[in-house]
Amino acid sequence: MATFNKFNAFVEAVAEKVHNLGSDQLTLALTNTAPTSAGAILTDVSQITYTNCSSRNLTVASSAQTSGTYKLTINDIILTASGGNVGPFRYVVLYNSTTASGNLIGWYDYGSSITLADTETLTVDFDGTNGVLTIA
Repeated sequence: MATFNKFNAFVEAVAEKVHNLGSDQLTLALTNTAPTSAGAILTDVSQITYTNCSSRNLTVASSAQTSGTYKLTINDIILTASGGNVGPFRYVVLYNSTTASGNLIGWYDYGSSITLADTETLTVDFDGTNGVLTIA
């Protein structure tokens, strides 16, 4: 997976208790339009249609700090096209779907557009060792 890019507003949202990364529902949004670091909420992302896409809800594997460094680890997810194509998309955006506005966290750039044909899958492979993000 590509490098994680955070949205600037995420830093303030964490500091002001918008996110509880250990218990809120985190979800993926897919887009073919490059996000910008100035994005703050889900309406700032031009999403694709998810009609034929499997669940995009994520499962937090761990959310903890050790020696003053917090690490968020998320289980990998397999996106599956069922009943038709999904895409094209290039960017995978992580957001908090528990918050009313869908506060943005960060995104990954896959480098080129992807279209999943019916029954095709894409594994979004989160870094199980280093975590999705750390805060020190």
